Amino acid sequence: MTAVAHRTTTAPATRSTRPGRSAAPFAGLTCAALATVVWSGSFVTSRGLHDSVPPVQHAFWRWVIALLAVAPFGARQAWRQRHLFRRHARYVLLVSLLGVAVYNTLVNQAALTTPAATMGMIMAASPVLMAVFDRLGGVRLGARRTAGLLLACAGVALLVGGGADFSAGALWMPAAACCFAGYSGLLRRRPAALGATAFLFTTFLAGAVLLLPAQAVSLAVQGGFRPVPGTVLPLLYVGVVSSALAFFAWNKAVALIGATRAGVVYYLQPVCVALLSWAVLGERTGWPQLLCLGLVLAGVVLGAGTRR
Repeated sequence: MTAVAHRTTTAPATRSTRPGRSAAPFAGLTCAALATVVWSGSFVTSRGLHDSVPPVQHAFWRWVIALLAVAPFGARQAWRQRHLFRRHARYVLLVSLLGVAVYNTLVNQAALTTPAATMGMIMAASPVLMAVFDRLGGVRLGARRTAGLLLACAGVALLVGGGADFSAGALWMPAAACCFAGYSGLLRRRPAALGATAFLFTTFLAGAVLLLPAQAVSLAVQGGFRPVPGTVLPLLYVGVVSSALAFFAWNKAVALIGATRAGVVYYLQPVCVALLSWAVLGERTGWPQLLCLGLVLAGVVLGAGTRR
């Protein structure tokens, strides 16, 4: 009877753990898709503000707004864990430098002369770099995930070869892609003791502080920008939605499914950017972009799927 009772009490617990395992990949892919779609809008915003807000000031105020948006949820927790953040100060500073201070500043700099669709296409190289960093870290990619990665990469290559408009300013984007890939790879090494919201708040704070010297130079050389609805509303979007919300979703996705798998979903970005830039900015989107959509989607489905 003891054995029967043991089987009776433990069976429901065994069944209850299965939904959690199956729900984690779905939640991770959903978070990655949400961040990707929202970030697509930030490329359009960077391009839209290229002639009214200097790149460094755009990045600085983006993170100040994001910091204010996250503060009610993460500031208290970050203060309680301040000893942990001091212990991992080098890691936090490196993550903040790559993913907050440098990455978005490079994107804004490229937006001065580069169409939003082209920036999105070049940024699609970052999932390949994420996979390389994961592989160097000892993560096995698997044949299916590698095939999906290459298929989506081929779709992006066809997009670029099908009429993307390149300029000298576009050369800032490969550097931005490297920074974002490095940031995503480092997220997997985040100490488990650091709370997710507190970590987000601290990286935003550190990134804004790192940008302060460049902000001072920009104000002295270029002057400020006019705080009118045409500049304030886009900055609110990139600060609250594209920074606070999207970075939280991306960090969660990487924690759940890894940088490589989330990076496959990131391949949706060039298609989203091309469609948004056409709808919002009037940038021309040709048939090569639309015809390659199916190839990119196929690679995303193949590479992001769960291995049996």
